[in-house]
Amino acid sequence: MYYEHSHKAGDVVYIFYRNPHTQDVANIQAAAVVNHPENSNELAIFVYENYYPLTNDMAIYSSKEEADEAYDYYYGSFSDGVLE
Repeated sequence: MYYEHSHKAGDVVYIFYRNPHTQDVANIQAAAVVNHPENSNELAIFVYENYYPLTNDMAIYSSKEEADEAYDYYYGSFSDGVLE
C-alpha cells in the first residue's frame, strides 16, 4: 500500500480499478505515479488517461503479485474477476 514518500514519479504500481459502467466488476490495473499536472508539489496516479491524487486512502501495490494476494483476500479468487 502507499505510505507517504514510498513512491516517486516514474514508479509503476498496481491498483484495484472498478469498471465505471459495471460497479460490481473490479480488476487489477497497472498505473503510473506521476507529478500532478496542476500541482507539481504533489503526486498523482495516472490510469486510463485520468489523473487521481495520490492519497494515503488509496490501495496501491508495488508488485502484481502483492496486488493479486490483496485481491484474493478482499474479493475472493482473482480468476473470478467479479466482486462478491
